[in-house]
Amino acid sequence: MSNGGGVVLEARGIRKSFYQGPREVRVLENASMSLSGGESLAIIGASGAGKSTLLHILGGLDRPDEGKVLLNGESIWGMKAAERSRIRNHELGFVYQFHHLLPEFTALENVAMPLLIRGEGTSVARSRATDLLEKVGLSERLTHKPGELSGGERQRAAVARALVGGPGVVLGDEPTGNLDERTADHVYGLMLDLNQELNTSLLLVTHDKRLALRMDRQLELRMGCLQDLS
Repeated sequence: MSNGGGVVLEARGIRKSFYQGPREVRVLENASMSLSGGESLAIIGASGAGKSTLLHILGGLDRPDEGKVLLNGESIWGMKAAERSRIRNHELGFVYQFHHLLPEFTALENVAMPLLIRGEGTSVARSRATDLLEKVGLSERLTHKPGELSGGERQRAAVARALVGGPGVVLGDEPTGNLDERTADHVYGLMLDLNQELNTSLLLVTHDKRLALRMDRQLELRMGCLQDLS
């Protein structure tokens, strides 16, 4: 959960390279940032700048070559894999450009699933999922499967799923990139409203500077480093 305004997520000196044949491509070069409790932060940058790579490292999904990621003061890459997985499931929420809802399950079942995976009872999981789906305006769509929802509705369900476990930090990778401008504005506003209501910390990567300016603070990823634009 958020720690009341103190730093909840921090990256120190992150470096990451990939190889294209024999050629090394340095994507991140000494990238450092911090995110405070309850804060909303946008990271912008050109396509291919390394935004998604950075987000995956911050979320414990991709290991950096060098540097540290601290979540509530603990190094996530210093943890054993099982503990890192537990932290991801309890302390972090993820929203992607593609909703990744399971097509054979209803909106309610999709949103409840993270709670069931971590061992919550069915009634508690369904109650919490129903509450979150109501908050994102999908109270009339609980029993609908993803194929029966619009693009905006699917992404709102994905937002509810990211928040259902009460994470301290929500990480979004171009969460509105697949939506038209009007729908993107609505989903973005919804995420910011819930960020305030639930006192989560919100970090989104995007190429859309217009949407990024709605966040508390903006960083730009350029040449592998993060620069403050606020």
